[in-house]
Amino acid sequence: MPRHVTAALLATTILATAGAASAEPVFNRIASFPVASNLPADAKPDTETSAEIITVSQDGMTLIYSDSPAGGIGMVDITDPKAPKPGGFIAMQGEPTSVAVAGPDVLVGVNTSESFTNPSGRLAVVSVSDRKEIASCDLGGQPDSVAVSRDGKFAAVAIENERDEDLNDGELPQMPAGYVTIFDLKDGAPDCGSMKKVEMTGLSDIGGDDPEPEFVDFNSRNEIAVTLQENNAIAIVDAATGTVTNHFSAGTVDLKNIDTEDNGEIALTGSQDGRRREPDAVQWIDDDRLITANEGDYKGGSRSFTVWNKDGTVEYESGPAYEYELIRAGHYPDKRSDAKGIEPEGLEVATFGGKTLAFVLSERGSTVGVYDVSEGDPKFLQLLPSGIAPEGAVAIPSRNLLVTANEADLVEDGGARSHVMLYERAEGTPAYPMIVSKDQDGLPVGWGALSGLAGDPEDASKLFAVSDSFYKNQPRIFTIDTSAKPATITGAMTVTKDGEPAKKLDLEGITADGKGGFWLASEGNPEKDIPHQILHVDGKGAIIEAVAMPKELTDQSTRFGAEGITMDGDRLWIAIQREWKDDEKGTVKLLSYEPGSKKWSAVRYPLDTAEKGWVGLSEITAHDGALYVIERDNQIGDAAKEKKLFKVSLDGVTPGAIGSDLPMVTKTEVHDFIPDLSATGGYVVDKIEGFTFAKDGTAYAVTDNDGVDDSSGETLFFKVDLSGSSM
Repeated sequence: MPRHVTAALLATTILATAGAASAEPVFNRIASFPVASNLPADAKPDTETSAEIITVSQDGMTLIYSDSPAGGIGMVDITDPKAPKPGGFIAMQGEPTSVAVAGPDVLVGVNTSESFTNPSGRLAVVSVSDRKEIASCDLGGQPDSVAVSRDGKFAAVAIENERDEDLNDGELPQMPAGYVTIFDLKDGAPDCGSMKKVEMTGLSDIGGDDPEPEFVDFNSRNEIAVTLQENNAIAIVDAATGTVTNHFSAGTVDLKNIDTEDNGEIALTGSQDGRRREPDAVQWIDDDRLITANEGDYKGGSRSFTVWNKDGTVEYESGPAYEYELIRAGHYPDKRSDAKGIEPEGLEVATFGGKTLAFVLSERGSTVGVYDVSEGDPKFLQLLPSGIAPEGAVAIPSRNLLVTANEADLVEDGGARSHVMLYERAEGTPAYPMIVSKDQDGLPVGWGALSGLAGDPEDASKLFAVSDSFYKNQPRIFTIDTSAKPATITGAMTVTKDGEPAKKLDLEGITADGKGGFWLASEGNPEKDIPHQILHVDGKGAIIEAVAMPKELTDQSTRFGAEGITMDGDRLWIAIQREWKDDEKGTVKLLSYEPGSKKWSAVRYPLDTAEKGWVGLSEITAHDGALYVIERDNQIGDAAKEKKLFKVSLDGVTPGAIGSDLPMVTKTEVHDFIPDLSATGGYVVDKIEGFTFAKDGTAYAVTDNDGVDDSSGETLFFKVDLSGSSM
């Protein structure tokens, strides 16, 4: 279905505001509601669901969202916003595309089209209190966005009559043309007989005879802003008369210093000149200014948002500044580099504490940017984590709340479910992001998928991290300053071989060699002839030595290999993630390698039993005569049960020769990470993959965000309190 959003804005720098004490109240996430909780009792738990466009009841206590895959609308009781409860699901006999509260009711655009060439739809009226449909108006076409005027007199519906993207490569025109409908409202109910059909043809030089209205929004003068996304145009309509009072092209943007290649590398060396904005969501800032999220759909998408005067002049263009904020926070979706980047899709504008704030949702970067747009150029305030693919947002200033709806439901892939997320504005400091990068040469440093941590032997405030194979052409070692708030990536060093970035590496672990260099663990894959190996690199990242595992090991290996490496005196320890062919069920190997003698040996490690999926190792760190090992399952959200840190004493442990009966070590649980992983109000992510001790003994952990690919993109970096453990 066509997409649009109601959400959030970004632009200045995170570093100045993210961790410092704030004089102004800030937004922090306080709860996440899994949409599947609203499934009917007789529905299968793995039924696909989605939260797309979202609105709120008059009293601010009930959220209502459209759920296209499930064919209905869901409600959420937020009487206690920190503990949202299922409010019920109402089947709509069609595909709901948008919702908007009108008095005691909610208006629902419902797509009932038989085909692209024979579109149809209706505007349904649902009683919020009775949870049932009470009226319906025929729309004559396929609805997209629905909006209600602030005084409750009018409702507007964008009738998109969307094109078939598989027909003739999606080229325009594809009839029938779209239009806008306007209804008179009485106590929230539309008068079907009052419907005014506002033609949009002839307003654009791009597919002018096939307009496809995408989004509508009212100002206080009952003027309607309409985006025609594929036509790259914006129109202003007078609701009372149904007259188009102004229209203008959304124009183009010249983008410089952006990443334009999907190649496993974040390189801000590309450009896109003359890129059509093709705006999706539009919101009025006041009666004379409006803002668009320039997602793109047809042949454009400028990765930006734009503030317009209603006469069509541009007051502010963000260019790549919005995208840069996501890069700094590790939320850049490299796999979308050759397309539309972060895809700003949705908007919400509301007044909090006397200031007009705009919220911009990045569909692909999975964030909400918060901007002050009260006057002058938008001022970036903060970046919020939003779950995967935020589609809609609604602000509730009377309760100091912001709510987002996340479209993506990855249930078929065992991933995160669709969620509704709630944020509260209050005094305090932003809880997120927890780690950001410092600019170099005037541009953000790209990063993500952090998969291993190590402490600096000389500096208690410095850690090192590596990124895994997601960045296949950019294997890097990152330097982290933990004294900054948030923690700051101050340097990025590429791992090289013969002066070029090393290929076919899956860096999963790092440890300092005590001589200014590092040992790295690279997970292989025998199915693709990629070796399991450890690498010795110098202080500039150049590979000094590549140590392949002996044949006795690799003959028994699977694709689940080295997930961590640590140095204990003259011995390296390497954690193997899952069972290899010769392992006893429920055990994995901790490998030992002595660089001096080049001797390999091993011990066996007992795994906990998985309640669902599998359990394996993801990190190993030596400290005070013991090994600390992360053991985790591959589950997410409520299904996640095993995200733990165990201690293995090395007293009396002598590794056995490869191929012999290996000694079994004893483990002691010292920390459960699940409270840490849920501390920011989101669902529990699956990949807690990095852990280490700083020189002063402070423990740190980090999660792997999978390069924002089918992931929320959230990287949680935090101190680990082991004061109550048996360290």
